[in-house]
Amino acid sequence: MAGKQKILIVDDDEHIAELVSLYLTKECFDTKCVGDGESALSTMKEFAPDLILLDLMLPGMDGYQVCREVRQYSKTPIIMLSAKGEVFDKVLGLELGADDYMEKPFDSKELVARVKAVLRRSGENSVPAPEPAAKDEVSYPDLEINKSNYSVIYMGRKVDMPPKELELLYFLASSPNHVYTRDQLLDQIWGYEYMGDTRTVDVHIKRIREKIKDHESWKITTIWGVGYKFETL
Repeated sequence: MAGKQKILIVDDDEHIAELVSLYLTKECFDTKCVGDGESALSTMKEFAPDLILLDLMLPGMDGYQVCREVRQYSKTPIIMLSAKGEVFDKVLGLELGADDYMEKPFDSKELVARVKAVLRRSGENSVPAPEPAAKDEVSYPDLEINKSNYSVIYMGRKVDMPPKELELLYFLASSPNHVYTRDQLLDQIWGYEYMGDTRTVDVHIKRIREKIKDHESWKITTIWGVGYKFETL
């Protein structure tokens, strides 16, 4: 029988951390609470969580710094928690590699639903295909995207990409010159249960463009007011 999925809760407010732990324990998750960024990083390695609930306002190292550090060596899903509801804060969190963002105060049922949704998507991404199929790879001049082993080779070098960035790039490149709306991309990559907004797509496209520059044979094109396409030239 598989063990319980583990959630690391990082929040300096002990009352909130204990409350969140209670919600998740009732749903049969194994939880561990820490109150600062340094403890989060050290506990991360020994506890090996399946997901991190990360508050932004932490003493010392803040949540943004913790997220940046974790993303240097791990793809463990991260849901950021914050009383900050500004678009800038959400976008910055997503740009640093967070998988979702929730504002405080939050509804307990919504929190549990988001945790389950992110874990479900993460679990689907981690299941290896027994036989890599040809359709799991797309190639263009100086660009190879392999969804079976989650790798991107650009200009002869491997490019590190979180799962959602790679899946978005792969999906667009698999149907060259086809225009997809932001809503369609949300449905395809994040799933209908995703509770974020279309800015998530824009943030991920921006991050992809920072790593994969326009090529003389292809590029990711913005169709203003509609969405995006992978355009072959």
